[in-house]
Amino acid sequence: MGGGGEDTSVLMLDIPPDVFEGAYNGIANSVLWFVQHMLYDTPNQPSFGTRFRADWAAYVAYNEAFADALAEHAADGSRVLVQDYHLSLAPRLLRERTPGARIGHFSHTPWAPPAYFGMLPDDIAAAILDGMLGADHLGFLAGRWADAFLDCCESVLGAPVSRARSDEAGGSRGRITYRGRTTEVAVHPLGVDAESLRDRASQEDVRASMAAVLAAARNGRDGHQLIVRVDRTELSKNIVRGLLAFRELLASHPEWRGRVSHLAFAYPSRSGVPEYRAYTERVLRTAEEINGEFGTAGWQPVLLEVKDDYSRSLAACRVADVLLINPIRDGMNLVAEEGPILSDGGCALVLSREAGAAALIGDYALLVNPYDVSATARALHEALCMPAQERRRRCAGITAAASGAAPARWLADQLAGLAG
Repeated sequence: MGGGGEDTSVLMLDIPPDVFEGAYNGIANSVLWFVQHMLYDTPNQPSFGTRFRADWAAYVAYNEAFADALAEHAADGSRVLVQDYHLSLAPRLLRERTPGARIGHFSHTPWAPPAYFGMLPDDIAAAILDGMLGADHLGFLAGRWADAFLDCCESVLGAPVSRARSDEAGGSRGRITYRGRTTEVAVHPLGVDAESLRDRASQEDVRASMAAVLAAARNGRDGHQLIVRVDRTELSKNIVRGLLAFRELLASHPEWRGRVSHLAFAYPSRSGVPEYRAYTERVLRTAEEINGEFGTAGWQPVLLEVKDDYSRSLAACRVADVLLINPIRDGMNLVAEEGPILSDGGCALVLSREAGAAALIGDYALLVNPYDVSATARALHEALCMPAQERRRRCAGITAAASGAAPARWLADQLAGLAG
């Protein structure tokens, strides 16, 4: 790992295609991601049969490949940081290969409580927890996710857990003693490097995108407000309910018709998973229905684009009057922090209470239940009516909180946790 002017090298692993498919799409994205976000349609899924077991064998092989590669470069005392649910077995596997390494693992997703995590087959649930407990230090984005992991270790493994609860967003959450070792569980919220982000958003390509966005959305109308969302088309992002909330806003407050547009910019995501393809189609269909119901010759209520365009996304955040972030569950959600930082005039943030970011910046947002479409519509109305001075005050608070947990601090805190 490089930094501070050091050289950085990248080692690419030659993973066989069938192993990658089974591990990445079969287990990581189609099982573990669904469990941690609590998004299974449980009357129909999951069903853990022979196909699952074949994919699990691929997931084990995938993690072994990473552990083998790390072991070649990690001497005793080396600090190793493993990232996310794709590599939940790697800490234990690396521990077996390099007992003296200092190993950390960080989860970028939520963590499910025992009642939901327990839908995994018993041996698989135990294997995932055992794999992660091969680490010396486990990091999570929010206290509730760390607490859920501690609960799972008690429930599934029967492991002794000590807790060190704190009202602060970060810091130690507890320790787990298992197989003769103690693993620290801590919270490391991830914020934003505000200076770098603003510098990138000041570049010419972003300014050109701003002009195009404003021309398409406002079409020269004075006082026309913009509700913006920037997301991946993931099931957890709750885009459809966000669109339905906008529809209810227009239905219940006809005074906003022709005076507000909803810019929904989505990045394609995991098109190899059938549920994602179907969800993207539903997003597109819902936007078309709203435009057909409320649109006029001079006003398109929803401007939806499903494509990768980073400069356009930065531009949209700069011109937003209201930012809508309503995930069903999210480990953190950086857009909730980035949007207010980039806002030129100050924007109001409507934020799901189920986003990890709510623990860091929720005091400055309008928090909503992501399942309650009517409540979200009311929050959008409140946001649109919010005075500019109040919007700027809230943006300043979000900027301060996010900057205090900037990526450099986030990384340094994890490395400090591995100091021994």
